[in-house]
Amino acid sequence: MNMSKLIEAGEYVNLLMHNPIQIARWLGFADMLDDLHGEWIKTMMLSRRDETILAHRGSFKTTCLTIAIASLMILHPSRNIIFLRKTDSDVKEVTRQVTKLLQSNVYRHIAKKIYDVDLAFTEATAFTITTNLTADNRGRSQMLGVGIGASITGKHADIVITDDIVNIKDRISKAEREYAILAYAELQNIKNRGGRILNTGTPWHKEDCISKMPNIQRFDCYTTGLISRDDIEVLRSKMSPSLFAANYELQCIADSDTLFDNPAFTKDISLIYNGVAHIDAAYGGGDGTAFTILKQHGDKLIMFGKRWDRHVDDCLREIYAYMDYYRAGRIYVEKNADKGYLSNAINKAGRYAQAYNESMNKFIKISTYLRKHWPDIYWLEDTDSEYINEILDYMENANHDDSPDSAASLIREVMGKGQWLV
Repeated sequence: MNMSKLIEAGEYVNLLMHNPIQIARWLGFADMLDDLHGEWIKTMMLSRRDETILAHRGSFKTTCLTIAIASLMILHPSRNIIFLRKTDSDVKEVTRQVTKLLQSNVYRHIAKKIYDVDLAFTEATAFTITTNLTADNRGRSQMLGVGIGASITGKHADIVITDDIVNIKDRISKAEREYAILAYAELQNIKNRGGRILNTGTPWHKEDCISKMPNIQRFDCYTTGLISRDDIEVLRSKMSPSLFAANYELQCIADSDTLFDNPAFTKDISLIYNGVAHIDAAYGGGDGTAFTILKQHGDKLIMFGKRWDRHVDDCLREIYAYMDYYRAGRIYVEKNADKGYLSNAINKAGRYAQAYNESMNKFIKISTYLRKHWPDIYWLEDTDSEYINEILDYMENANHDDSPDSAASLIREVMGKGQWLV
């Protein structure tokens, strides 16, 4: 390579390392900010220590990560990257994005200027990427993506990256938290000597895996400037306090005023067969439709819950499918608001609806029936995370109470109306 080409190659190396925001804009990400996203990408690429970057939803965090990975594969093609997300489908999403970036004219042009090679893939699957820039004789992929549940024993990497290996399930399940912590600890064994671990994500519980991560930088919705105050309040109104706190404030809210914690789960769906169901119907506005199934086994209650932010009419087909799958029979529905509309619709569909008039104060109903039996409940693992979180967030005057109301109403029907549970 002659001197002029060496100088030109050096300029593109410098561009990758020190002005990644320019590359982001060439790629079409016009809304990304130099003093925020540019610094994130540089930290992701250049830091020599383990790093943790926590940022709110919609902050381009994962976009920055994919740009950093693609740039690292050009800058250091002999270094290998292992990338972890919560599930295999999550991994595929990022692998697909990195592949698209490397296929872009931007990265093809940069690779040509630095190496005088037409960039091509020697390996490109849903989980692996290798380019013709590397000559690794050990057969390692430049980037290997795995779900956190996959075995990584025996694997090694120069750069280990985790992205959202903690999610809403970790707030609900102690077992999920403990598994993620064990999997994260194993990463120290696959990091090569002199290598590093980069983490990005969102905290969900004070004892989740993120609490074990080093050198945490937090970028919440109030500090990035990416969301206006008005939009913040709109987002806050549309979700439970825990969802908003985790996704946008990067906080695990205190549970001191809530009534429920530490739900128990079971994988045995046969335990709920031949149970009964309840629908807490939404007919518009800010309410959601909650659906619950319950089967009593002595003093134990096996339950399943699902929640939709939709009109009840738009949920019935899915509700009937869940009824069939879990072999549930009778469906309890309140008739105060709709004058029997829902029960009639269910009966016309060939199901058996039992309508009732609701006269009990909602807070009293939830804080007695559901709270009384909370230690006796085992939730099916397929229960919606959003359904359980709405229960965990519940307190008097809560904005969202469809799920706890449905659960409490069904427990009352099964355990006996009119009994004051203390």
